[in-house]
Amino acid sequence: MKLFILYQTDIWKSKISRVFYGIFDSRPKAIDCAKYNGLYSSYTKVVIEEVTLNVFEEI
Repeated sequence: MKLFILYQTDIWKSKISRVFYGIFDSRPKAIDCAKYNGLYSSYTKVVIEEVTLNVFEEI
């Protein structure tokens, strides 16, 4: 199962500036939420990170 984590960040997309906004089961839902809440601007960017659940991987 894939989940999508929605963050708002600065224009340089640094990890320290990320603000968590939610977890969604599809990318279009995450994008709709970002648009609805006005997360897109000239000073901020939106990052949607894809995460796979229930997968065990050895390093």
